[in-house]
Amino acid sequence: MSDVTVKQLAEVLGITAEKLMEQLKAADIPAKSETDTIDNDSKVKLLEFLRGAHGKDKRSLSPRKKVVLKRKSKEVLTVSSGSGISKTKNVNIEVKKKKRSLSPSQSEMAEIEKERSEARQALEERRLQLKAEEEAKNKAEQEKREAQEAAEREAEEARRQEAEQASPEDEQTMDDVATEDDVAEDLVADDDQEVAEESAASETVAEKDTLTEEQKEQQRREQMVDMQVKKAVSERAQRKRQEAEKPAKGRKGKKRGEVTEETRYGRKQLHVKGQKGRVSKKVTTSASEAHGFQKPAAPVVKTVAIPEHITVADLAKELSIKASDIIKVLMNMGMMVTINQPLDQDTAILVVEELGHKAEEAVVQSKTERLKEETEKDVDSSEAETRPPVVTVMGHVDHGKTSLLDYIRKTKVTGDEAGGITQHIGAYHVKTPKGVVSFIDTPGHAAFTAMRARGAQVTDLVILVVAANDSVMPQTKEAIDHAQAAGVPMIVAINKIDLPEANVDKVKQDLAAHEVVPEDWGGDTQFIEVSAHTGQGIDELLEAISLQAEVMELTAVKDTAATGIVVESSLDKGRGPVATVLVKGGTLRKGDMILCGEEFGRIRSLIDENGQEIESAGPSIPAVVLGLSGVPLAGDEFLVVKNKKEARDAAQENREQERETRLKRQQAAKLENLMSQMGKEERLIVNIVVKADVQGSVEALKDSLENISNDEVEVKVISSGVGGINNADAQLAAASNAIIIGFNVRADKVASETIKESDLDLHYFSIIYEAIDQVKAAVTGALGTETKEQILGTAEVRDVFR
Repeated sequence: MSDVTVKQLAEVLGITAEKLMEQLKAADIPAKSETDTIDNDSKVKLLEFLRGAHGKDKRSLSPRKKVVLKRKSKEVLTVSSGSGISKTKNVNIEVKKKKRSLSPSQSEMAEIEKERSEARQALEERRLQLKAEEEAKNKAEQEKREAQEAAEREAEEARRQEAEQASPEDEQTMDDVATEDDVAEDLVADDDQEVAEESAASETVAEKDTLTEEQKEQQRREQMVDMQVKKAVSERAQRKRQEAEKPAKGRKGKKRGEVTEETRYGRKQLHVKGQKGRVSKKVTTSASEAHGFQKPAAPVVKTVAIPEHITVADLAKELSIKASDIIKVLMNMGMMVTINQPLDQDTAILVVEELGHKAEEAVVQSKTERLKEETEKDVDSSEAETRPPVVTVMGHVDHGKTSLLDYIRKTKVTGDEAGGITQHIGAYHVKTPKGVVSFIDTPGHAAFTAMRARGAQVTDLVILVVAANDSVMPQTKEAIDHAQAAGVPMIVAINKIDLPEANVDKVKQDLAAHEVVPEDWGGDTQFIEVSAHTGQGIDELLEAISLQAEVMELTAVKDTAATGIVVESSLDKGRGPVATVLVKGGTLRKGDMILCGEEFGRIRSLIDENGQEIESAGPSIPAVVLGLSGVPLAGDEFLVVKNKKEARDAAQENREQERETRLKRQQAAKLENLMSQMGKEERLIVNIVVKADVQGSVEALKDSLENISNDEVEVKVISSGVGGINNADAQLAAASNAIIIGFNVRADKVASETIKESDLDLHYFSIIYEAIDQVKAAVTGALGTETKEQILGTAEVRDVFR
C-alpha cells in the first residue's frame, strides 16, 4: 500500500511531524492532522516543492523568481433558514487560495557553497593530521626495535671478545668455555645436559686440587672465565624472558631458545630434547594446552535437591539430560506430560531415582515462613501472661449447642437463625465469674464437616454437647474424631436433662463405646449434666472449664506483633471483605498491616462480636477485621508484618503456590477421569454455580453437592464464591447451562435481567439441607424413567362366551 500517514512519512524522513506539516502546507498539499494519508502524487509534489525551495529544480543559476500557486477548494457551509424554526440548510461554496513562495537567491547559494567547501577542507586537514601521527608512531616503534637489536649485537660482541681474551694455554679450558656457551644457547630446551656438564666440570676441579702452584694459577683464571660466562648466560636468558613477555609485532618464526609459554612466576615447563642441533620452527603444543576432559569410566550419580514443585524442563536441566528422556520415564509410569508442566515433589523424586540418581527434598523457605520466624524471634517468652481459654462447642445438629451458649452469654441467637440451626461458625468471648472465656460455636449439620475440623484446630478445649434424649448421633461421632485428631481435651455436656425422656446412662454407655469414658467410670473426661432451658448445671460447666484451663497453664505474650487464625470470612456489600479472626498471640491493633494467606491489607476497623468498634484485641479474643484486599480463606493463619511491600510479596507468592497446586490437582483429576471413563458410557453432567454469604458455607455447599454424584449423573460445581450473584455469574451459567444457587445472598439488578433474558434456573436458600434436597431431586429427575417389559405368565384362550 503506497499511501502513508503524515507521522509515518516524518519518521522515514527523520524530521518531526510538525515540521513536515509546515512543509506540506507550504507545498499546498491538504493535510490537517498527523493521521491524514499522503499518496504518491502528493509525495512527488512535495519533492518538487522542496527541490524548488533549495534551488535544485534547474541546474543553471537563475535569478530569484516568484512562484505563485493557486488552489481551489469546495466546501459545504451550513446556514440557518432564518424562519424562527431550528432548521438549517447546506450551501456549496468554492474557496480560492493564493500563495507565494520564493526560491533561494544566488547570494544565498554562494554562502551555502562556501560553508560546504570549508567543511571539506577541515575534514581533509584532519585526515592528513591523523596520517602524520600514525607515521610518527610507526617510526618511533621502528627506532626502538633497531635500538634493541643494536644493544643485543653489542652484548654479543662483548661476550665474544671476552672469550677471545681468555688464555689459550689449556685447550681443555677453551673446550669448557665452548661447552658453557653452547649450554647458554640451549638453556631452556636442554637443562639435563647442562646439569651433566656442570657435574663433569666440578669433578675436573676436584681432580686439579693437587696440582702445582702454576697450575693452580691457571685454574683460578679458568674459574674467573667460568664466572663471566655464567653471568653472561644469565643476562642473556633474562633478556630472552623479557622479550617473550612482550607481544610479538611483525615477527615471523621464533628465535632459538625463545620461550613462549611461561607460568605466573616465570618458571617454564621442561621438555626433553630429541637431538642437539638447530631448533626447528615446528610449533609444539604444550601440555597445558591439552584437552582436560576424560570420558568417565563409571556412571555419574548426581544428588538433586527437589523443591515442592518443579517443571520437566528444570528437572532435565538439573540432571543434565534431555527433557524427552524424562517424558519417556513419566510415560512408562502412566503420566502424559509436557515440557513445561509442573511436577509435584513425590513424582519428581520417583523420576530421579528411576534414572539412577539420588534425590532429596529441598527445604525452600517461603516468605510467609520467614516473616513468621522473624515475628517469633521478637517474642520474649519470659513476658508470657495467662490467657483466656478458647473453647469450641461441638455436637450433633439440634442438640442445643447455640442455646447453651445463649444462656451463658445472656443473649438470644437461636431465634434469629434460619431453620433454627447454626450454619455459620461464630466466635464470642464472655466474662464469667470464673474469668474470661472465648467460645467458638460450630454448626452441627453433616454438611459443615470442614467448619468443625477448623474449630477443633484453633481451640484449647472442646465441649461436646450431647442431647440426653438422642444420645450419640453421626455428627457426635465426627466431633469426637476431630477432637481426638487435634489432641484437644474434651468436656461432655449432657444437655436437655429436663426432658422426661432423658437417659443419661445410655449417653455415657454410647460415649464409652467411642473411647470417651467419664471420670466416675475410671476415665479422664468430665461429664456435666446441663439444661440450656432451665440453666441447670451451667455453673458446674464453667467451673469445669476453669479447672481444665488451670491444668493446661495457657499463656501468651501480649506486647508483640499479633498472630492468629481466620475463623470465618465474607464479602459485605457496604464494608467490603470482612474476616472474623481469633488472636492466638500478641495484640492486634487498628492500623496494623496484616497478611492472611493470599490477601493482605491495613486494618481500617476492629469490631467485636457485639458490633462495637474496639482499638485492639489481645490473645484468645475474637474480632472482626475490615480493610483486607480480598476475602481470605477460612482457616488461613494471619500475622502482622512491618510494611506493605513485605505483605504484598508474600501474598503474591502464596497466590502462585496455590495456583500451581490447583493446576496439579486439575491435571490429576483429568487423568483420573480419562482412565475411569474408558470403556464406559458418558455420564450426565449437572453444572452448578454456588454463591454464599460466608466462605464456610461455600465450602460446605460445594462438598455436599459434589457428593451427590453417582454412576449415571455427575454434579459439577463450576464456580463458587462469596458475595452476591453478579452478571459474570449469570453469563457463566448461561454459557454452561448451569443452575445458580444463592445461599443467603441475592442477585443484583444487572444479573437479574440477564437471568430473566436467558431463562436461567435460579434458586435462593437460607437452610443448607433444603438446598441439598432440591439438588438431589433435580438429579433424580434428570435420570428420567426406564420402561421395562416383564412377563409374569402365559395364558391360552380356548373358548369365547358371548
